[in-house]
Amino acid sequence: MTASDAPSASTNGAERSALRTELRARRAALSAAERIAAAQALVAQLEQIPEFLTDRRIGGYWAIAGELPLMALMPGLRARGQTWHLPLPGAGRQLRFAPWRPGEPIAPNRYGIPEPVCAPEALLAPAELDLVLLPLLGFDRRGHRLGFGGGWYDRSFSFLHGRSEPGKPVLVGVAYAVQELDRVPVMPWDVQLDYIATERELIETADVKRET
Repeated sequence: MTASDAPSASTNGAERSALRTELRARRAALSAAERIAAAQALVAQLEQIPEFLTDRRIGGYWAIAGELPLMALMPGLRARGQTWHLPLPGAGRQLRFAPWRPGEPIAPNRYGIPEPVCAPEALLAPAELDLVLLPLLGFDRRGHRLGFGGGWYDRSFSFLHGRSEPGKPVLVGVAYAVQELDRVPVMPWDVQLDYIATERELIETADVKRET
């Protein structure tokens, strides 16, 4: 495909908007039992990633709007002495990450999402994390992620744009299997994922890229 044949940003943007509506409906159709089972099954998939078992600073998210919950990961992280971090929105639509353990104080931010209550000096920049679990609405096997449209994660991890091998931090998309797409319409600023973990499998996107 030549540059003139490639879909325009406006075409991709319209397609992404339609896909978000479809993918929200897919996720909303999951039963409570399916969500609980997926949260438990996710643990075994993530534990196939070496860095998830050994690196100290792990970033995650507080599940909202039907996202795949991550609380089942807490016992393993605590047993391994790892630190769990949750995102806080900051200036310039950039994320910072705050350490948090179950039972510690939280409060809703301006978007209504719970976030840790902590001192500013405890916050980490995205580049200071070792591995990050990212929420998403849709994904494909090449590591392209369809987010919610705010651009927070792409902007915060823009320093990783264009890399061909996993580095620091390792980026892992977390999703239900029903959120998979044949192809995510790509925008120039999108940052690709190193892995995608669902309740059914772990996809190493570098392997997929080498095969295609």
